[in-house]
Amino acid sequence: MKFLKHALAASALALGLASGASAQEEPEFKLVTPLATGEDNYNYQAMQAFRNHVFNKSNGRVDIEIYTGGTLCASGRECFEGMQAGLVDIYQSNFGEPGNLWPAFAGLDLPYMLRDDQVAECVFDNEEFMASLRKGMMEQTGNIRLMVISNSGGWRNFATTNKPILKPEDVKGMKLRTIPAEIQQELVRQLGGAPTGISWPEVYTSLATGVVEGTKNGITDIVTMNFHEHLKHITLDGHAYMGGTWFINNDKFMAMDEDLRKIVFEGFEVIEQYLRAYPKYHDVKSFKAFTDAGGTIHSLTNEEKAAFREAASGMEEWFTSQDPANQEFLDNYKAAIAQCEADVDAKLQAVVQ
Repeated sequence: MKFLKHALAASALALGLASGASAQEEPEFKLVTPLATGEDNYNYQAMQAFRNHVFNKSNGRVDIEIYTGGTLCASGRECFEGMQAGLVDIYQSNFGEPGNLWPAFAGLDLPYMLRDDQVAECVFDNEEFMASLRKGMMEQTGNIRLMVISNSGGWRNFATTNKPILKPEDVKGMKLRTIPAEIQQELVRQLGGAPTGISWPEVYTSLATGVVEGTKNGITDIVTMNFHEHLKHITLDGHAYMGGTWFINNDKFMAMDEDLRKIVFEGFEVIEQYLRAYPKYHDVKSFKAFTDAGGTIHSLTNEEKAAFREAASGMEEWFTSQDPANQEFLDNYKAAIAQCEADVDAKLQAVVQ
């Protein structure tokens, strides 16, 4: 009901705007895009780059309507429902939320799988692997097409308000915020903590009031959202790559001429390039802002990181036990990772010889 109210209001606004323009000024396609964040966020900036590309290259035949701050739909579930109802055309999500539509997809959030940015970007540029993700989402949803996987804030680390997390045992009994996705909550459980699913707009207040004692986020997001006003420790275990998954309503996409589909896909590649570079640059400033506010950064040795991986080693078994089809997904994912690790290592070896 809440989503319908926002959708009807948005439709009325669009009709009102259209009435003041001539038919010749109207684009052939308007792509409705909700964002959970505001205009100062990197996803909004990326969407502006996307809009600039597709509007100019299509000579105004395609335009974008962006609704920020969760005004059109307040959660991943609502936004995906909006896509399936034809009310949302483009949606950016994480790895966990699409798992509510296709459980295997959440396997991308398994901890300690991707060792660094080079391997992660290689995996999500792997055409065969990406094709399998697109096929799975389309089969499960009917009209939601995965376009690209960018980054979305760097790497997830454990950040806490009072007690630092220096070893897996430190998580025991702690109330930690996670996105409302079972796979992220299960990691906290396996480490002995108490996961609490909290939507993005409510995280700041939850940290301020002590509803949770910490969160699993990247440093750029922490500083952008002023969470460092309450978070005083961050442990760089890098347990998850913060992938940004970008989807389009397939009915709207396939209704376009082939030349427009090509331009739109190029626009998604602009998003991908921008968001992969953004955290690498802004992490530097964000870590400084964190320490300037009195926070402490805890770097882990290889042995200490290995202890976290060992403590979370039951995650793969848990994941495959949820659905028999998850095993095939995991095998494909691990194969893509292994190939990329070999490719990255070979490239490095060629340079240093």
